[in-house]
Amino acid sequence: MTSEATESVDLIERETIRNLSGAVVIAALTGVLAQFSIPLPGGIPFSLQPFGPFFAGLLLGPLWGGFSLGLYVLTGLAGVPVFSNATAGLGIIAGPTGGFLVGFVVAAAVIGGVTHRQLLPRPVELVPAPWIVAGLIAGVIPLYAIGIGWLSLVTGLALVDAAASMAPFFLGDLLKIAITAAVVISSGELLNRT
Repeated sequence: MTSEATESVDLIERETIRNLSGAVVIAALTGVLAQFSIPLPGGIPFSLQPFGPFFAGLLLGPLWGGFSLGLYVLTGLAGVPVFSNATAGLGIIAGPTGGFLVGFVVAAAVIGGVTHRQLLPRPVELVPAPWIVAGLIAGVIPLYAIGIGWLSLVTGLALVDAAASMAPFFLGDLLKIAITAAVVISSGELLNRT
C-alpha cells in the first residue's frame, strides 16, 4: 500500500473565518447586553446595549462591525428575543426606538471606519488611542441622528422635542464611550507588552 500525500485547500481564508466568528460573538454579546440596564435616579436607565456596536466597530472594523450589528438586528427581526427586555420582531424595529437599532449598524461601521481607516480591522494594539476615541465619538453621531429622526417620525414629535427627550441618555453614552475606550486602550497596551 502506498500513501499519497494530500494537499489541503482553504476554501475560506482564515482571516474571514476569524472575522465572521468575531461578528457572531459580538452580535450574541449585544443581545445579552441588551437585557441588562441599571436604573439611575431620575428614571433614565444605564443600558449596556450600546457597548455592542462600540466593540463591534473597534474590534472588527467597518465591514465586519457593521455586519455583526446587522446580524443582531436581523436576528431580532426574525423573532429571537435579543432586543431590550427580551423583545423581538418587526413591531420593535417599526416602533419609536427602532431607529436606534438601525443606528447601531451604522454606528459600528462608522466607528470601525474612523478607527481603522480601512475596510478590514487592524490589530487593536496597533491603533493609536486618539483614533479609538475619535471613532467612538464619530459613531454616536449617526446613532443619534437616525434614532432621533426615527423617533420623531414614528411618534409625531417635533425633531427638537425628540432630541430633547433623548438628551439625558447622551451623558450615559459619553460614560460608555469612556469605559469602552479605557478597556480597549488598556487591553491594547497589555498586548503590546507581551
